[in-house]
Order: sequence, then C-alpha cells, then structure tokens
Amino acid sequence: MFRHLFERIVTACMAAGLVKGEGFAVDASVMEANASRYHGKAPDEIVWAESKRQTRAVKEYLAGLGAETEHNPDRKPPKVISPSDPCSAWTAKANKRVQFGYGLNYLIDIENAVIVDVEATPARTYDEVAATKSMIERTDKRFGLKPKHLAADTAYGTGKFLGWLMGAGITPHIPVWDKSTREDGTLSRSDFQWDKRRGVYVCPNNKVLHTSGTVHDGRTLLYRASKLDCDTCPLKARCCPGQLARKIPRDVHEDARDMARRLMGSKAFVKSRDERKRVEMRFAHLKIQHGFERMRLRGLSGARDEFHLAAIVQNLKTLALRALGPPAALLSASFA
Repeated sequence: MFRHLFERIVTACMAAGLVKGEGFAVDASVMEANASRYHGKAPDEIVWAESKRQTRAVKEYLAGLGAETEHNPDRKPPKVISPSDPCSAWTAKANKRVQFGYGLNYLIDIENAVIVDVEATPARTYDEVAATKSMIERTDKRFGLKPKHLAADTAYGTGKFLGWLMGAGITPHIPVWDKSTREDGTLSRSDFQWDKRRGVYVCPNNKVLHTSGTVHDGRTLLYRASKLDCDTCPLKARCCPGQLARKIPRDVHEDARDMARRLMGSKAFVKSRDERKRVEMRFAHLKIQHGFERMRLRGLSGARDEFHLAAIVQNLKTLALRALGPPAALLSASFA
C-alpha cells in the first residue's frame, strides 16, 4: 500500500513537470534501528529457537538466511548482530557512534530533488550499492525514467558498479574507489603503462607484465612480470623489494573505471558533484525538521514501511511548494 501511494505521488510530480529524467543522484543515510547497541551478540551465541525470539523481525532474518543460494565474497558475515532486530547492521557510519542501523537509500531526480525511488537495506555499503541497481531498474520499469547520468560519492565507485552503469548506458559521475596508490615509497600501479592493444602492462623499465587470464575473487586479473626481468632490473628495490617479481592487479571492469576517471575532470562532473548535495539535503531535512533519526519498527519490512512514508511526505511537500508556492505567497494571494 505504501509503495503504491509513493508511486502515485511520483507520477503526480512527473505530471507537474517536476521530474526532468536526465540526471539522478543516489545516496544512503544511516537510521538507528530500534535495537539496543549494548545488547549485540555474536551470531553463534543466539539461540533462535527460544520462545522470546519468535518475533516477526527474527522470522524475516531467518527467512533471508534460507534464501541465500551462494556465497558472495564481497559480503562479509557480521561479527555482531542484534537479538531483537537481526536484519539491522552493526555500523559506525554517520555520527560515528557504533550502533545498529538501516540504510535509507534515496534515488532522486536532481532537477527538483524529487525522490523517484526509495529502498531499505542494512546499513552496509555493499547492500546500499546493490540497492541502487534495483532502484534504477525499477524506476525505468515503473515510470519509464532512465537517467543519462548518475551522481554518487566514492562508495559507489567500484569497478563492478561502474561497469554495470556503462552497460546500462548511464554515464557515471562518480569518483573511482581506488586503493592502488602505495604509501611506502615503492612504485604504484599508476607508474605502469597499460597497453590496451596488446592487453599488457609495461613497467618503467620497459618490461612487459602478462596475465594468465584467471579471474581472482570474481573481479581481478593478475599481471605478472618475469622473474628474470626483475632479477636484473635496477628499479627492483623501488618496485618489488619483498617479492620475486612484480604483480599488478587489474579489475575486470577497469575500462569503466578509466572512463570514470576521465570524466572526473569535466565540467559536467563538477556540476553533478554540486547537484549531488541535494540528496544529502533530503536526509538533513528529514532528520532535523522531521526528527526522524531512529526507527520505530523492526525488521526490513518495518524499515521499508517507515522509509516509504518518509519519502511520501517529502515528495508531497515538494509538490505543494513547487505547484502552489510557499505558504507566505499563498496567504498574500488570498488577501489580495
């Protein structure tokens, strides 16, 4: 019911000309779960069969465990969970205080900051990025809206997500999540030249690094130098002092990452970076003006209901202000 109402209001915003459909922005904000941060336990310490554990939130959590079909290397098992709301995530995001929380995910049209989709997830970066795919696909299906570009922060700048955006025909205005720069004074990956035609890396000493083609962890190719080349190289002490030969990891979606890097210096990217603040203002408005910082319901379904209600209220206010004008203007008009 809440989803249906939310979508009707988005349709009304579109009819009023408030949704342009060219640029979207996405972000997530942590909302504290209705669970004590002092009562967290390791998953194997909790006996779910106890009568006091037979709640809707626990049943949702156990049903979710049963629905998992394969192991995902990107998703790390939680070290601490809440016995009363196990779907929430143990997190130190947002205000840096460790707590159990849910991620409120907003996808907005940047023209008037209309929320075109909303999703509830545990407060984990992996789940928030995955939710963005669902929101973009659902917005296209429900409203026929597909953005030309998407603005987001570095948390969304993974090779996998950037590759998905490129495949969907959406230009990423997203800083690349890159940890390849070394801090110990040795040569970083950026010191090696990528030869796209040959599909190899070339080191500063003009030697070639090849790959076997094996994909590690489902996302990385390793390019290796010859031990014979490294043994006689004058740069070995600065390149691989603790290794027999140098290895360079390359994301299978590195082409998409390179494209995103090139876009980072463009005027369009700078403009999107500024416009992305509009989704952050949505969260600030919700927490400061509406006092919504802590959940009242438990479980993912409870979070989903509360987040849909929040988005409904904010879109209604936007529709009223844009279509009718601010309250002061309406009052003056009525007296006139």
